[in-house]
Amino acid sequence: MRVILLFLAMLFAAAAKPPPLGVEEGPVAPSGRSFGGGRVVASGSGFVVARGRVLTNAHVVRGCGAVLARNAAGRRARAGLVRLDTARDLAVLRVPDAFGPALVFRDTPEVARGEAVVTYGFPLSGILSSGPTLTTGTISALTGLRDSPLHITISAPVQPGNSGGPVLDAWGHVVGVVVSKLNAALVARLTEGDIPQNVNFAIRGEVALDFLREAGVAVATAASDGAAQSPAQVGAVANPSSAFLQCLR
Repeated sequence: MRVILLFLAMLFAAAAKPPPLGVEEGPVAPSGRSFGGGRVVASGSGFVVARGRVLTNAHVVRGCGAVLARNAAGRRARAGLVRLDTARDLAVLRVPDAFGPALVFRDTPEVARGEAVVTYGFPLSGILSSGPTLTTGTISALTGLRDSPLHITISAPVQPGNSGGPVLDAWGHVVGVVVSKLNAALVARLTEGDIPQNVNFAIRGEVALDFLREAGVAVATAASDGAAQSPAQVGAVANPSSAFLQCLR
């Protein structure tokens, strides 16, 4: 057992951040230019953060010859890369101004362990529903893998394709961006069959806000107070702002 624990410590020490949700990486398209063409090789999620701007993970769009975005109304548009940051795993895309309303980020109070959250995105495209999927859970920890200050840990289930989707609080405000999940199968092999459940990671809302402001994107923020909403109500807020993203190469 001691050998297993030592190996686990080495494994997590080598992982500066959790791996992305199953999207390949490659060369980055030049900033500010439209993508070219190609065939669909992967998909992910995103959400409108300002007029004509969609936020997602860098690993969702990195290396794409083109990115196609589809909104809740079924409108499709070619997205252009505005800014990409591999260290924070975030990217902002240019879409038509009327693509969807912007979601609001939470500014106060600070998020707390045990808070209810909702994720909204497009996991396992071609296997599950072609429409968006909503999952619920809580904020399990205020840091990520090996105490990463860039992330929070959430219990809401996520799958490949959820990457880049919003994590919303009970007031419908963004508190994070889905980025990855713990490799449960690997941990099970290293711990004699113990399977961790619902250990998933999101980029902190403050980190995303800093990135967007550096990119010159004006983002709306608000306090999360007053009467909380049901998950269905939060989903209704997220739906018109959601984006299904397809990577072409």
